[in-house]
Amino acid sequence: MLFKTISGAALATGVLIAASIGAPASHAGTLEDIQSAGVLKCGINTGLPGFAYTDDAGNWLGFDVAYCRALSAAVFGDPDKVEYVNLTGKNRFPALQSGEVDVLSRNTTWTFSRDVDLGFTFVGVIYYDGQGFIGRKSLNISSAKDLDGASVCIQTGTTTELNLADFFRVNNMSYEPVPIETNEEARIAYVADRCDVYTTDASGLAATKTTFENPDDHMVFPEIISKEPLGPLVRHGDDRWADVARWTLNVLINAEEYGVTSANVDKLAEGSNNPEINRMLGSEGSLGSMLGLQANWAVGVIKAGGNYAEIFERYLGKDTPLGLSRGQNALYVNGGLLYAPPMR
Repeated sequence: MLFKTISGAALATGVLIAASIGAPASHAGTLEDIQSAGVLKCGINTGLPGFAYTDDAGNWLGFDVAYCRALSAAVFGDPDKVEYVNLTGKNRFPALQSGEVDVLSRNTTWTFSRDVDLGFTFVGVIYYDGQGFIGRKSLNISSAKDLDGASVCIQTGTTTELNLADFFRVNNMSYEPVPIETNEEARIAYVADRCDVYTTDASGLAATKTTFENPDDHMVFPEIISKEPLGPLVRHGDDRWADVARWTLNVLINAEEYGVTSANVDKLAEGSNNPEINRMLGSEGSLGSMLGLQANWAVGVIKAGGNYAEIFERYLGKDTPLGLSRGQNALYVNGGLLYAPPMR
């Protein structure tokens, strides 16, 4: 496993300057460039429990990291050919636009301006989220609508800034923003009483709460104030690479629906009575060659960490410190929003 850190100073030009350049650093050969380099450069969070974190040996793990591994498996047949690049909310977009990373898998919200104005292609939704608030129970309030005059820790360079301003404006309240750059800085500032509450995606709040010394002294308020469809993204300008990234995600979702797991994928790859599974795993058809990949590319994707359900439960589910239920992130056949196009 390779690891590289990009400091905030190294990409201090910011999102607006990067956007003004207009032409994203992409060309119709990203897949070939990655294969030639022998490594996939994947932008991830600076550290967020459940989503991107290191074990005692320094290996990167997590829900977003699992997508990087799946994409590496699609390209190379090996999930370990990844260079993980630590990115903050502020420098993630310049890093992708400049070609410092090939794909961004970092709890990033799909929005109009990011898709159209900044020149990115979101390849799908990997996690349906929404912005919320966490505060101490000692505040003696039970609703975010009681936060008039509160100080709020908020990450810069994220959609949460505008969402926060909109929420307080709509509810005719005032607030004092306490800007920070990373989730860890936000956690430290909140614990140090530099702000009354912290706001970010609800999944991030659940992750942050697990790090507190006395988590039961804090509560996540019931209000969800925004839509935050999170997903991997690539640069505009190379549809073939976007297709590889998109269908890697679709394989993870479809594999759950079809009952294909890391335990049975090798057996099913020999052939089954389900043509969708056969086409996905390469025993029928030519989906792999259409992407410029091996016929059994999807087998490697699933073996890298399992299907969507396996990945979710391993890093975010009820038996993890985050203890998240599937909710909106369940398959459409189970009352959720996850729905992937068919493999045909």
